[in-house]
Amino acid sequence: MPPLPRPVRPHRDDVLIAAAGLLGGVLLWALGLRGAPPVPGLPPWASLVAPAVAAGAELLRRTAPLTGLALATAALALDTCAGTLLATVVMFTDLVYAAVLHGGPRAARRIPPGTALATVLGTLIALAVARDPQALFVGVFLGLITLTPAWTGLIVRHHRDAAQAARLRAEQTALLAGMDRAQAVAGERARMARELHDVVAGHLSAIALHTTAAQTLDDPAATREALGVIRENSVRGLAEMRRLIGLLRASGGSEADGEPPAVPTLDGLPALLTRVRATGAGDGLAFSLHDGRQGYEDGARLSGSSRSGNGTRTGDGAARPGGTPASLPAPVELAAYRIVQESVTNALKHATPGEVTVRLDRAPGGPLILVVTSPYGTRRGPGGARVPGSGAGLTGMRERAALLGGVCDAGPADGPDGTVWRVRATLPATEEAPPT
Repeated sequence: MPPLPRPVRPHRDDVLIAAAGLLGGVLLWALGLRGAPPVPGLPPWASLVAPAVAAGAELLRRTAPLTGLALATAALALDTCAGTLLATVVMFTDLVYAAVLHGGPRAARRIPPGTALATVLGTLIALAVARDPQALFVGVFLGLITLTPAWTGLIVRHHRDAAQAARLRAEQTALLAGMDRAQAVAGERARMARELHDVVAGHLSAIALHTTAAQTLDDPAATREALGVIRENSVRGLAEMRRLIGLLRASGGSEADGEPPAVPTLDGLPALLTRVRATGAGDGLAFSLHDGRQGYEDGARLSGSSRSGNGTRTGDGAARPGGTPASLPAPVELAAYRIVQESVTNALKHATPGEVTVRLDRAPGGPLILVVTSPYGTRRGPGGARVPGSGAGLTGMRERAALLGGVCDAGPADGPDGTVWRVRATLPATEEAPPT
């Protein structure tokens, strides 16, 4: 047998109201203050039963408001026959109000129209029986004790529901704002992780490669050259770290002194390949850049050892073509630069001897297409890869492209001289957000 439900204790305020109503009824009965003479034949103590029942109903005004209203209606009928004590009438009006305010939605919808109908019918019956205009006071009395508290409770209930809805909306807004903040923080942390990886990985890879060479070679000249490359990459890595820290410290995405930070662009690719060419020369790696963007003549080949087309040699060993490519948004250029940087860094760590090729293409009004190919195969000798990798670079490249609404794929592919590792990225030439 299931246990019986525990009775709900009445609210403390309801107990006080019931006690005050009962005490008021006893006091009025003791003073003989009745609204009308009692029906002949009723005992004098019958007048005390009605306020006692109404006081008991007050204890149910919150926990069982409809039951309390039914008891109060019976108490009011008995009180009318016993002489009408004001305390019973007041408690009845309070229970009508409580039934609308604390009852269910159905009660709140039906009680106010019901009280209006009862008031109209009571007035018409009084006029029909008494045939006296003074019978209208019966309607006024019925309206005061039924219609007024019912509609007052309905108005208060509507205000309470509106306040609860507003509070719920505020809580939902705060929850959504918290979720948005958490997503923004997570996105910013992911962006910082990508930027930190791309800034540091290339320089540290070069440092690791040349440190290994300096430890294994007995040639003093080669050791000095390796130490020079280590120092250059250390200084460049420190400068990049300082720039990134400045971005994090600055407000509004600018440096503290108001000057915009230096952001890598595609114009820096020749200098990047010049640096990695010096690092990979000892392992049989060559690097070349083919820029076929609009404004460059015939996709001029940029390398440290050749001229082509109408290009001219620059101080960093790269050929500079005669045309000027159409400008790209800064986020697109930064993403393309970082993808190339990560691709050539991976080539330094994993590629077999051969040529690493970087190609840039963009049709008029079309997206930027970036392809980096490097020799692919099993490295000879002990140790496999020159520097171990974690796969974070490939993930970062895909995320950078996805944030701009583009795509980036990496993996083995068939090349003219055999299998190559190909990184292909398609980046839109606008800063529009990717579709969701």
